[in-house]
This record gives sequence, C-alpha cells and structure tokens, in this order.
Amino acid sequence: MSLRCGIVGLPNVGKSTIFNAITKAGAQSANYPFCTIEPNVGRVDVPDPRLTKITELVKPKQEVPASMEFVDIAGLVEGAHKGEGLGNKFLSHIRETHAICHVVRCFDDDDIVHVRGKVHPIEDIRIIDLELILADMESLEKQLDKLQKKAKSGDKDSLKRADVGQKILSALQDEKPARAVELDPEERKLAQEFYLLTIRPVLYVMNTDEDALATGNDWTKAVEEHAAKENAVTVRLCGKIEEELGGLSEEEQTEYLQSLGMDEPGLNRMIRASYSLLGLLTFFTAGEQEVRAWTARNGATAPEAAGEIHSDIQKGFIRAEVTSYDDLVKYGSMNAAKEGGRMRLEGKEYIVQDGDICYFRFNV
Repeated sequence: MSLRCGIVGLPNVGKSTIFNAITKAGAQSANYPFCTIEPNVGRVDVPDPRLTKITELVKPKQEVPASMEFVDIAGLVEGAHKGEGLGNKFLSHIRETHAICHVVRCFDDDDIVHVRGKVHPIEDIRIIDLELILADMESLEKQLDKLQKKAKSGDKDSLKRADVGQKILSALQDEKPARAVELDPEERKLAQEFYLLTIRPVLYVMNTDEDALATGNDWTKAVEEHAAKENAVTVRLCGKIEEELGGLSEEEQTEYLQSLGMDEPGLNRMIRASYSLLGLLTFFTAGEQEVRAWTARNGATAPEAAGEIHSDIQKGFIRAEVTSYDDLVKYGSMNAAKEGGRMRLEGKEYIVQDGDICYFRFNV
C-alpha cells in the first residue's frame, strides 16, 4: 500500500525540522515563511519490535519492515483557500495525502519568528482548520451543484451522493470538519469520493522545547484538551532533540534518551501513531529468505491481505496458514507452534488480525 501522511501547520512551527529528523532527507529549513515550496517526500520504516523478535526466532537472510511516506508541505497562512501565501498550490499537495500530521508550536523562542507574532497553539490550529474547511466548502459546493442537476433528472446515484454531500456541507458551514459528520458505512464510502481535505484523520504533533518534553506545558495541555474533544490523537516531541538524535550512533542515542528520561525517540511514537491513524494493521510473512512486515487495512480478509503481496496470490487464493505473533514467541519457532496446534488454516472469509504471521496457499 502506498501510504502518505502530510505534515502541515503554520510557517515556522518546526515541520521541516521534524520531517528531516524522521526521514533524514535533508529538506531545507529556515527562519522565514515559505522556505518549503515544493513538497519534500521521504519514505520511512515503521518501527515494530515484533519484526525484530520474529527475525531473531526465524533467522532469515533479510528483514524488511513496513514503510510509509511523509510529505513536508509548506506552511499555510490565513487566506490560503483564496491563494494567499501560494495557498492553492499547498492545498493541492494535501489532497494527495491519506492523513494529516498537524504540527503545532508549543515552545517560545525569540530567535525563531512566529508568523503571527506570538505563540498561541489553539489559535494556530483554528487558522489551519478554517482554511481547510473553507477550501472544502468551495470544492463541495461546486460538486453539489453538478450532482443536484443530475439528481433532478432522475439519477438515483447522484441523489444519494448529493444527500451525503449536503450533510457534510452543513457541518462545514458550522466550521466543523467533514470527519466529524456521523455517517453510516455506505455514506462514508460515498463521502470519500468528494476528496475533501477535512475528511482525512488528523494527528496533532506538539513540538515543544526540552523543558516541556517530559511533562508538557500549558500549551501542550491546551492542545491535548482540544484533541480530546475531536477524539483526535496527540504526540509530544521536541523537533530539535529528534534532529540531534538522528546524527548519533545507536549507542549514543540510547545514552542521550536515558538522560532525558525517554525509552525511545518521540518520532517512533509519531510514525506509529500516523500508521494507526490510517486504520492499518501489520501482518508478517516469515521464511528462510526473509521476514517481512506487510500493511493491510483493518478488516481486510485473508485474500485482500494476500493481494498486498501480489495480485496473483489474491486471485488464486486457496487458504492461509496463520500463526499469531504471541504463539510464535511462546513456542520459540514456527515448527514448534505448528506441532503445538497453534498454526490455523483459514479460508476466504477470515479477517486478518494485527500481528498474524501468514503463509498463503494459492493456484497459479
């Protein structure tokens, strides 16, 4: 699966610094707005200690983690939906992503200019949200105009889509994002066809200074309260520290993290949270040649998961031989788990679970 998570926020909140730390891509960052114009794209591995453990037990020739892409999108400003600050171009970049990592500045630093003159994370969030909502309203109104004309001529599909669109438009007019609208599964599927910005799930990344990293500050608490109202996820990290960690050896990283009272980089939590935000799970394949982590959507059937490996496997699917990660660890090897009766044969209706280790049988 080609998964993209867009990193957005106002100018000078630390987006490019965090992007560089995640991807080690060397994207340009500077103390002025619109340093980033064309989006920088970097592919990152999804940290998963289960993959390391499976590799340790199976001893393959290589280990291949799951991965996803992060896109560093230039800072948005008030009026972006009207084209302010090259806004139209930047909004189009967000449309090409599956989820949004909204970086919010939760630190004060006189040497780093805030585009609005002062740090106020909730107001910053409101500005970005409103620009995305206004852009969606403009786009949706145009789409609804066409759908309603078709609906009047008796097109039932257009009528269904128009009804869903009108529900969403009402929410947008109340300054609520499309993702907040209660829709049934069929309506949600139709809603995706509008390609709205605010229907994408959001992770709030609270960029702090070192002092607030462990316990937070008044700004991070305000963002957490705001996110709780939206049932959104938050991650607290310090972009400056994460960038410094990227230049250290593994041993040096461990020592540095311990001195900060951390057991892993904040970016690991951010990557995992972004992955989870997209409604994804990880299943594994394990053999002598390689142990590999694969990505599938939550609720995927065994044939659909097999299709992530190759479409021919999905088409010719016969059955899946499935061992849970916990059973592998308990028994110590795939053979021992099989002998202990913990390897199951599953058919086409089986819903793959996070952590399943699968071997797919199929006809060529």
